Amino acid sequence: MTALTIPSIHYLALLPVLTFFGAALVLMLMSALVKTKVTINWATTVTVAAALSIFVYAFFQWRCVARVGPSTTVAHAIVLDGFSVVGNVVIAASVLLSALVAHDWAKRERIAGADFHILALASSAGALLMVEANDLIVIFLALEILSIGLYVLAGFDRHRDASAEAALKYFLLGGFASAIFIYGAALIYGATGSTNLSSISYFLANNVVLRPGLLYAGGALLLVGFAFKIAAVPFHLWSPDVYQGSPTPVTGVMASIVKVGAFAALLRVLISALGTQLDTWRPILFVLIMLTCLVGASVALVQRNVKRLLAYSSINQAGFMLLGVWSGSARGVAATLFYLMTYAPVVVATFAVVTLVGGAGDELHSIDHYKGLARRQPWLGGALAVLLLSQLGAPLTVGFYAKYVVLAATIDAGGGALALVAILSAAIAAVFYLRWVLWLYAEDDVEGTRVHVPLFTGKVIAIGAIVAVLFGLWPGPLVTWAQHATLLFLP
Repeated sequence: MTALTIPSIHYLALLPVLTFFGAALVLMLMSALVKTKVTINWATTVTVAAALSIFVYAFFQWRCVARVGPSTTVAHAIVLDGFSVVGNVVIAASVLLSALVAHDWAKRERIAGADFHILALASSAGALLMVEANDLIVIFLALEILSIGLYVLAGFDRHRDASAEAALKYFLLGGFASAIFIYGAALIYGATGSTNLSSISYFLANNVVLRPGLLYAGGALLLVGFAFKIAAVPFHLWSPDVYQGSPTPVTGVMASIVKVGAFAALLRVLISALGTQLDTWRPILFVLIMLTCLVGASVALVQRNVKRLLAYSSINQAGFMLLGVWSGSARGVAATLFYLMTYAPVVVATFAVVTLVGGAGDELHSIDHYKGLARRQPWLGGALAVLLLSQLGAPLTVGFYAKYVVLAATIDAGGGALALVAILSAAIAAVFYLRWVLWLYAEDDVEGTRVHVPLFTGKVIAIGAIVAVLFGLWPGPLVTWAQHATLLFLP
């Protein structure tokens, strides 16, 4: 009999994932074993401490990668490289900001206990695992860990039928997407003899596949699974309904953490594993990007519910992020990574404002409720205007530079026509972004009520607005960090 071989484990690479799982486990055990109910203050404290600890780990991880280069562990299924370090930091920052928003929201809605934070930590651990995964099976497991918590979070508000409906739609479509993904992974295994991304890349680089049908079918199915998670057209239909029905803090988690994890895994699969098949998957991405950019921007024009509007906005943003993937180059990977780094805090802060304006019961999401907001509360309205302009890509905001770098990478890779379509979609999107900004400063015939801004949520909004302006004027540090992370990207 063959002896059981236990793979070596580099725990520094796994510490971020273990930290979030450990924090979720601590809160769950406290809820089950402590006589008095775990307060929302305790839950937020544990979540914030876990997120801050990942920032500390990132320092040591970056030094380790810079000194010895990218490395793998757990039988080459987990990778520690510059890309995973940056992805961990972005996810941890998104978790920290989302937890602060959820803290104030839970107090307003009189939601006690640590259930929200437990589920958010578990889902975020799945996103961290997706960033570090170097194997299709690990990516699938991470995808399920990420999704299961979000299915529950989408239906977290038991007093609203729309929340239960959102959870059911997300669960059913997510189940189909997961089945398609694992079927694609099985076909890739049949074509290459491995599910490890590095092994797949080595096999395809040193062998000629005479009958590539199995490989092409597997790659297409994997792309469908990823397209669902990033809400790329035509696999986006769940997004507006789920965004609208879910509690608004949960929507902020979906728009930030899920995007980072899914795009990180997509980049690893297409660039690391299937980089030699560039000419095969590029035409498929070409069509996906055109549809995603144009449909996301066009359908948003007719939305009156701001959560549905932001859902279609995030679809359009996903189209821009895919531009860097399509380029298939180091410059494109760095551009997409920079886009994710800057988009996550901005979108969390945007949904923080939407959470406040939504009021008790989380129902006031018509754009009419924003009329004159900047006149009544200049700080809050001005911050939202900055956040919206950044998502539009207005000059002097970080969104402008994020769009510029992905467009430059696309043009450099010969995608001038694709870049032109993306620019056209940005021009269409400018209509609904600017309309919302003008609505903030419109004169209100009836004096509207002032929105109460709790301490933590106010800080999150301020951080998002500062990121939008500061790195719009001074993008150099983040650009350099993204470029260095790409140089340390496991080939």
